[in-house]
Amino acid sequence: MAAAPPAWGVRYQLSLPSEAAARSAAAELSVMGHRLTAVRVHDHFRYVPSDVWYDRPSSDPELEGWWQVFSLAVYSGYERAALEPFLRSERIRIARAARSHGGFPQGCAEGHASTVEEFFTRDGLLHEQLGADVALPSPLPRDPARPPTGPPWKRSEIGEPAAVVQAVVAVAERMYGSAEDAPDAVGWLLDEEFAFGEPYGATGEFLGELADGVAHQGTCTDDTVDAVPFLMELVRDESIPPGSRLVLLGDLLRLAASGPAAAVSLADRITALGSTWEESAAEYLTRRAIGSELPRLLSRWEGESDVVRFTLSVLTALCGLHDQRALSALAALPAPPGSSRADAVSLVAALLNDDREGVATALDRLASWSPGIAEKAAVPNVDPRTLGLAILPDLVLEDVTSGIAAERDLP
Repeated sequence: MAAAPPAWGVRYQLSLPSEAAARSAAAELSVMGHRLTAVRVHDHFRYVPSDVWYDRPSSDPELEGWWQVFSLAVYSGYERAALEPFLRSERIRIARAARSHGGFPQGCAEGHASTVEEFFTRDGLLHEQLGADVALPSPLPRDPARPPTGPPWKRSEIGEPAAVVQAVVAVAERMYGSAEDAPDAVGWLLDEEFAFGEPYGATGEFLGELADGVAHQGTCTDDTVDAVPFLMELVRDESIPPGSRLVLLGDLLRLAASGPAAAVSLADRITALGSTWEESAAEYLTRRAIGSELPRLLSRWEGESDVVRFTLSVLTALCGLHDQRALSALAALPAPPGSSRADAVSLVAALLNDDREGVATALDRLASWSPGIAEKAAVPNVDPRTLGLAILPDLVLEDVTSGIAAERDLP
């Protein structure tokens, strides 16, 4: 008989506006079957003389005076993968509990229950239920069946690493001449140390490093804004292989959606603090820079493949532009009814048309088969249009990158 899988532990964290609210939320989590529940003032260890964080500046000044709840929930009897649909519903339920007490969820950490429990900080421990497990339904819920994607795209070669690096450097030299004159996010390509460095073993490795140089871990900065014309020129350059152009277009999609994505992830926090979402200057300027360069890409419309036209239509929607070619391309795409591509196309069309009802309908359809989108849509503080923009890169690139011939090279 096979050994039972080790119990799985999840440590949840909530932020609440007062000690009373935190205690109420902690009691609710304890009733759910959480094994350990602790309540501490925000930045608790800043007030502990023996702690390394004592008397240091707050890590999050906006939450000064707030309280936090930390809880450990244990789930037994199943492998982690089988638990995912149930754990997703748990995250939704716990986020709802945080909102009901005027707060918001601050994420969670997972691992083998024994390890998570060993390292659980017991300061402010309020409830302890020795050996308690969260009751699991039988059978466990399963994710809904995903509809077929749609007809395959024409395959696009990503290119050999050395040739792609050479082509990218050539564009940098043409635009800037030297590292001293190039934006910081591009200058390394023209640096002598880079020229004599170790060759890349995969094209995707190089493109991933390029994307990280422009926006480290996807975060837009002033350097990102300055590098946008370079990325756009790479997409236009005929020496860049079609598959690599698609990867670069995917990077632009993520950059253009960085503001909406942040708004969605912070929606509960913003509402709990009584704030209004404001896109960062770098996110706004990055999207505006992409939008200002986009007509140059659209001017090549007639010579582009269906998959590139689809991606350009998505980028047009993300930048808030109105281009009839983008809408016409959507109507002509191989996207049969009932396919995941058709649902994505419906969302893009609704965004291009500023059709709020159409956006809501498309999101409902997408959430019916995409658990990740359903989890985001479960947050009542998220504006549907913002959610639609935020999910576009992942939704579309999952389909689009299937048209790249050398998928193993993707970052």
